[in-house]
Amino acid sequence: MSRTHQIHDPEAHVVVSHGADFFGEDRHPLKSLTSLAGYAEGCLSRDERGPVVLLLTNPGEGGTMTPSQAAEISTLLLKLARHRFVRAKESAVAHALAAAARAAAAGEPWAWQMELA
Repeated sequence: MSRTHQIHDPEAHVVVSHGADFFGEDRHPLKSLTSLAGYAEGCLSRDERGPVVLLLTNPGEGGTMTPSQAAEISTLLLKLARHRFVRAKESAVAHALAAAARAAAAGEPWAWQMELA
């Protein structure tokens, strides 16, 4: 019988704040966002992938976005989530981020920040 340690090293998360649901924020592991950035480089066209890859590779620098930027990124994230080569786990992250971007495009604030949790 093996026992695994219950104490884990803190892992970096990105907290995305928005008003789309009851709690108003989502937490995503940094590993899943960088993996999603890799899918964006391979699955989106050269003109489309620029803002998405920049945001996903440097999420701590995201800050607060304007509604027009959020709307543009939302459509690109939905396109990425629906692509046939994107795995289900990364697709779910892209859908969650697209929902937050749609909320920001509707006039609600959309902010990104890094946390160790």
